[in-house]
Amino acid sequence: MAHADVIKAQLQVQQRQRDLQDAQLAAQRAKIALSVLIFPRLEMNYSVVDDLSDIGALPPLPEVTSQASLSNPDVRAAQSTLAQSKLGVTVAHYAFLPSFGLDFWYGIDANQFAARTNYPTQATGRSTLPNFQVPFRQNLGYSAAATLTIPVWNWGATHSKVKQAALRARQAEIDLGVAQKQLQSAIASSYAEAQAALAQVESLRSSSGLAAESLRLTVLRYQAGEATVLEVVDAQTTASQARSAYDDGLVRYRVALAGIQSLAGTLP
Repeated sequence: MAHADVIKAQLQVQQRQRDLQDAQLAAQRAKIALSVLIFPRLEMNYSVVDDLSDIGALPPLPEVTSQASLSNPDVRAAQSTLAQSKLGVTVAHYAFLPSFGLDFWYGIDANQFAARTNYPTQATGRSTLPNFQVPFRQNLGYSAAATLTIPVWNWGATHSKVKQAALRARQAEIDLGVAQKQLQSAIASSYAEAQAALAQVESLRSSSGLAAESLRLTVLRYQAGEATVLEVVDAQTTASQARSAYDDGLVRYRVALAGIQSLAGTLP
């Protein structure tokens, strides 16, 4: 009987050793993946602190909703699109108003690149006045033109553009409403998930502690010859499952809390 217990224990130890190696490999892969995300190049000279049991406080739902309405990227993008569409409607209405344009030209009108052409020997340059000789010719000149356009009729093109701009603004309003409703739905779902996970954390912690205490008592009974190795194995399995369930509960709460922070735009 004792030899059978030893064999059973050896099999259990070997399996746990293989599980430990797999867990260490998974942790190493996760560390490599995290290094790729947070460093410009692959860097493994850093440590990870296990703060899973440090549960952050769950903010009130009204505060989360208010913060999300101001900082959520999707809602802000929809609001910007709506503002742009409304400005497009205003710009389209400008086509009904008269337009005024002013053009001004200034430059050189001569066969040489100079401000003026001098005539040192004799006054052969002629100005715009008839029969008037000047000692130099001014090459620089300027002109201006003003245009006033009054819209009268363009076969309804302006009205069509205004209508299209109004439809785009209406579509932007609908998109904003949909984005806000989707945000509220996602926040409500994530908040309910976080509340449920937080409510179960204490129960899972208690179950893990009870399972560890049960394992300790079972080992003492086995050492005293009052329990079999199967009872010890069952107690170990129960303790391992309880601890894993507790860790899963903590991860579930952390993920739900991160989802709320991401929706609210406050994720660090």
